[in-house]
Amino acid sequence: MKDLISKHTNSRREFLEKSAIAIAGLGALGMPIYANPSLVEGSYLRIIAYNVLKCTGWPKENVANKERIPLLMAEELKKYAPDIVNFSESPDEATVKSIAKSLDMAYVFFPSGGNWPGAILTRYRIVDTINVPVVGGTRAEDLFTRHWGKATLELSNKETVDVHSVHLYPHANPVSAEIRKREITEILRSMDADNDNGDRSTIVMGDLNHTPDSPEYSQWMDAGFTDSFAKSGKGHGHTIPVDVPKKRIDYVLARGPLANQIVESRALFERRFRTEPSEPDSFALSDHLPQFAEFKL
Repeated sequence: MKDLISKHTNSRREFLEKSAIAIAGLGALGMPIYANPSLVEGSYLRIIAYNVLKCTGWPKENVANKERIPLLMAEELKKYAPDIVNFSESPDEATVKSIAKSLDMAYVFFPSGGNWPGAILTRYRIVDTINVPVVGGTRAEDLFTRHWGKATLELSNKETVDVHSVHLYPHANPVSAEIRKREITEILRSMDADNDNGDRSTIVMGDLNHTPDSPEYSQWMDAGFTDSFAKSGKGHGHTIPVDVPKKRIDYVLARGPLANQIVESRALFERRFRTEPSEPDSFALSDHLPQFAEFKL
């Protein structure tokens, strides 16, 4: 098996190679692989929002073989026993399908208005999906140039939840902030049209490209959403950059019954999701950390 990581120590190479072989063998037997067996017990909903940088790895100069990133990503995600995973800056649909298969999940792919598609991967039954569900059906040219898509899922308790996979407009300047505000306004209008009595749970997850002290964040809160990290967060919560995280721009937000059932939320500043400070040539799977949230069903 060829080296997975350029310039790395032999011990790190051996660890990665042995891990890949072991996981591939278990997968062939149809056995689920989790870092903590207790994660599969009880009625919990586990969600991961992740900007995956098209599965190219970060920093790119340290990635000798980016073709291995999707496999490594599937291996790492599997250890958290997720029920729903969102990708911002998704790779192509074929790669998403491959990762979903490795996780024993179904998926829906959301084409982008620009060049930044998204995806939802889930072990639940997908009841319905729609890409850019603006009220009236027409996307303004300058809105949702990243991605926005919705999937209605049937949970293990037979309740349904609307999951919105969202990647808002980037950049920290007033013009970009106004675009994000308009995007959020359109998303909220669509949600209200879908669920006018407000009794169904709704999840918003993804790279929202704003921090908790911004007017955009207030829009979500004013609309009745609960920030999973603000309610039950652990750690610093920052999701970017992965070497020294300084900002929190990736979120799992909830409205409806699930908003009262959040038990944990944290940025996954660990394992292969981050760089290794003792190894200057190490790489992470993306430039963002995943945001994990757990709900009691």
